Amino acid sequence: MIVVDTSVWIDFLNGRNAPHVAALRASLGRDEIILGDLMLCEVLQGLDGEAEARQVGALLRSFDIVPMAGDAVAVMAARNSRALRRRGITIRKTIDLLIGTWCIEHRWPLLHNDSDFRPMARHLGLVDAMARS
Repeated sequence: MIVVDTSVWIDFLNGRNAPHVAALRASLGRDEIILGDLMLCEVLQGLDGEAEARQVGALLRSFDIVPMAGDAVAVMAARNSRALRRRGITIRKTIDLLIGTWCIEHRWPLLHNDSDFRPMARHLGLVDAMARS
């Protein structure tokens, strides 16, 4: 089982040749791929037209979509933010803090290409799917 972040989906959809995209391609049909509702929103909001959004939305809905934000995750994410801030690290995007915290709490690896997740892996126990491969 693997959670795939928006940063990977965007590069995948744009046909980028990168290690994280290759890892996603290798996981297709082999691993259960989890997509958070937060990632679904991020990917779809970045598209220009409704036709493209419908097409990409249909593709993404072929994977398991799970809700990631809720009061328990919000409280844990805020705690994680404070813990990182005490180390002098600020996560730029709250949504990444929520995604990372959700993955930490569920102990599922995250495939990403986003620097916000690196300190979460280093200091909070987030499992980086690329480091696992």
